[in-house]
Amino acid sequence: MSLRATVLLVLGGALFTLEPASAQVTYGNKPKLPAPFTTKSAGNGPSGVKAPPGFLPTVPAGFHVNVFAAEFKEPRFLATAPNGDVFVADTGGASQREVFASRQNRPFGIAFRDDYVYIGNTGEVVRFRYDKQTSKRLGEAEHILDLPPGGGHFTRTLAFSNDGQHLYISVGSSGNIELEKDARRAAVLVCDPDGKNSRIYASGLRNSVGLAVDPSSGLVWSAVNERDEMGDNLPPDYLTSLKDGGFYGWPYSYIGDNVDPRVKPQKPDLVARSVIPDVLLGAHVAPLQFAFYTGNQFPESYRGGIFLAEHGSWNRASRSGYQVIFVGMKDGKAVADPVPFVTGFVPNPTGEDVNGRPVGVTVAPDGALLVSDDGAKVIYRVSYSK
Repeated sequence: MSLRATVLLVLGGALFTLEPASAQVTYGNKPKLPAPFTTKSAGNGPSGVKAPPGFLPTVPAGFHVNVFAAEFKEPRFLATAPNGDVFVADTGGASQREVFASRQNRPFGIAFRDDYVYIGNTGEVVRFRYDKQTSKRLGEAEHILDLPPGGGHFTRTLAFSNDGQHLYISVGSSGNIELEKDARRAAVLVCDPDGKNSRIYASGLRNSVGLAVDPSSGLVWSAVNERDEMGDNLPPDYLTSLKDGGFYGWPYSYIGDNVDPRVKPQKPDLVARSVIPDVLLGAHVAPLQFAFYTGNQFPESYRGGIFLAEHGSWNRASRSGYQVIFVGMKDGKAVADPVPFVTGFVPNPTGEDVNGRPVGVTVAPDGALLVSDDGAKVIYRVSYSK
């Protein structure tokens, strides 16, 4: 099947495995975590991305990977339109692609509903009328909702409920553990498709970059970048379903009622009701976009599961993340610990350079998996054949 990549431009404005102790399905049970500050906080981000010529990441037996599109500036989140076109949030552009909208302010999240493409800019949600058959824009941006702008975490991710009646929006915190003046930060918001009736859906989420709705259960799921500077192995980043009105700890505690001693004054009442996430990932792996596998190309064991991109650590002495993982799902719950799926981005966990940094994940109409890499500036395509 031939796919066209429609690129959203901003114009102005070494197999690596997860650590068993910190990558686990919790099912709401309180996990055992190391004590805070057991190791010193490390600043160990890669100096750059320098993959060898012809580099391709590693995938499991039976799967194949190739470069789907290249020569981007910074390919970030991906979205597959109802007609099969692939939209990319990028700061620049390159083989069969079109500019859908320009002069957006750090666009990130992309979602589709009826005759509209919704875009999460850093300080607002806008939507464009478009032709669903050709993916051509039919008008100018319509502002539907103000958001807290910028801050330490500027990305705004979008996801619609299965019935299309509710739009979910993630807004990250402005810093690491600083108390927020705006309650809409470190939260997931929900509103009507026209932006009305906006409210906080879930809070205490330091930076919920990944956001998606399970096609089978209708539950809202979130991939959260937890706080930094507590040592190599604290706290775990996580993947979790969200409860309406649920509080997830930030900044007062992490992974339930584990209190962060740096945050003062504390709020014991909030800590006491902090929700334990469903799936713990490695510490500092930086989970970004994830997608539920809705295709038929991959083996049955992958159907309905989650593929999640880990951008990779900077706050850890030995690198972690830098891969796409898979989490098996059934009846709206995670049923297996995360396992590596697309790997090979870290030739040396203590070296200066890496081979890439996964960001976006989407399922193509033919059932292949597309993965954006903002380090190598490419989009990979993962397919399966017996």
